[in-house]
Amino acid sequence: MCNDYEQHVSPADYRKAIAALELAAGDDAALVAADDVRIGDMGPVLRASGNGVELVSMRFGFPPPRPKAGPIFNFKSDGRHFADSRRCVVVLSGFFEFTGTKYPKTKHRFALKGAAVMGIAGLWSEDADGALSFTMLTTEPGPDIAPVHDRQVCVLQPEDWAAWLFLTKPEEELLRSLPAGSLVVEVVREGKE
Repeated sequence: MCNDYEQHVSPADYRKAIAALELAAGDDAALVAADDVRIGDMGPVLRASGNGVELVSMRFGFPPPRPKAGPIFNFKSDGRHFADSRRCVVVLSGFFEFTGTKYPKTKHRFALKGAAVMGIAGLWSEDADGALSFTMLTTEPGPDIAPVHDRQVCVLQPEDWAAWLFLTKPEEELLRSLPAGSLVVEVVREGKE
């Protein structure tokens, strides 16, 4: 499951995506470039703020739910409803999935075809100390991901970001895999057999 992604979205591409949504947005200071954002790292996340949106830096993965448990970095969306949840969009340029049984595993990169920016539907939380964190929602794999993994993150087209944040479309339209050919898939590292 997705536990590693890249963030190479430029401020110009981010502003263009936000302008297309016709929403008021704050600054883009949270767009810090990173080749690999892993569980526990900080990443840019878009969330509703009044009638607009704001981009904030949050930690990847909800805190562990109990002692000796790991953080919750992926959350299954199937059969659930999120109207009363804190919804967010994880802003990124591509995400990675891994195959193989020996380290290093083969690393596959997925990016939205024809777009410099993509979003993943997520949820965010705030702990008692005010620290913000997020998790990515998952669904059944689409045709672009099924050959590599048995689940996938819920990729949102930029035009659907506001629909997820404000739930102006049915959840089942948003939290599903994209049609074949929507994602560009490439192997960025060959693993050991």
